[in-house]
Amino acid sequence: MNLETQYLGLTLKNPLVPSASPLSSEVDNVKKMEDAGASAVVMYSLFEEQITSENRALDHYLSSSSESYAEALSYFPQPQEYHNLHAEDYLEHIKKLKDAVEIPVIASLNGVSKGGWMSYAKNMEEAGADAIELNIYYIAADPSITSSAVEQMYIDDLKAVKETVTIPVSVKLGPYFSSFGNMAVRLEKAGADGLVLFNRFYQPDIDLETLEVKPSLELSSTFEKRLPLRWIAMLRPHLKVSLAATTGIHNAGDAIKMILAGADVAMMASVLLMSRIDYLEHMLVHMGEWMEDKGYESLEEMKGAMSSASVADPGAFERANYIKILQGFRLEDLR
Repeated sequence: MNLETQYLGLTLKNPLVPSASPLSSEVDNVKKMEDAGASAVVMYSLFEEQITSENRALDHYLSSSSESYAEALSYFPQPQEYHNLHAEDYLEHIKKLKDAVEIPVIASLNGVSKGGWMSYAKNMEEAGADAIELNIYYIAADPSITSSAVEQMYIDDLKAVKETVTIPVSVKLGPYFSSFGNMAVRLEKAGADGLVLFNRFYQPDIDLETLEVKPSLELSSTFEKRLPLRWIAMLRPHLKVSLAATTGIHNAGDAIKMILAGADVAMMASVLLMSRIDYLEHMLVHMGEWMEDKGYESLEEMKGAMSSASVADPGAFERANYIKILQGFRLEDLR
């Protein structure tokens, strides 16, 4: 059974890639991932705020929105605390991982505003990173900011990073665009080597006792895979770039569905945090068993077999599915 896949120009032994999470902060954990069958690993993010902690705009960005990221276990510290975070340690960690494992190491650069912090992409490349995942998630809290301005910011960020490195660059982003399909095509034209769908966004909560806004962390559930599944299936016929599915991938079945939709790799973090790293072995075994049962000899044969260009009813991924679900709903289905 051949599980080999191509992602960002890299040949990977299978499509299972641990996404950015605290697990990658320990070399031993990454070695366990490799031993369990991971074909590559995305490191935890290096944040723009860690690099530009003295930037005057920092306080504005943090106070104008309540944002947090998928691999964060708590909200960012206050601006005056940023001096305790060392961006140089991240580069050193890349070197340690490259010495410890043979699988590709993908660095994660997480930010919003175009600026000098992007030069760290080159530093990541020089430290040995095989690729860079540019993780962008911006909330346009200012009502005067137009959607076109937000979209252009994403394009500009990508171009700025691409100008500094020769290794592949993927863009991890959220689904909240008026026309996500158009945005995906624009990112491809701007030079993205791949898209990672989707960035999982943690919303804040309100503590009714203290009357304070507090961070809230809930790991993903398998149900959440349906959003990236749908978009990957619809976009695959229109894009040549690599597509990575992330969010809601908790078992072999979830990963298989993403590949059938058209993903090149399936990324996961929550299931590895909740279970154990060696759960990857279990997933690979079950993927192989399913492929054998269905007569697939290679991953490439099944890739995109259920994309919108391949299924009998492509409308099932669009409005037709919405109508069918609502018209077919019965209260007794809930009983």
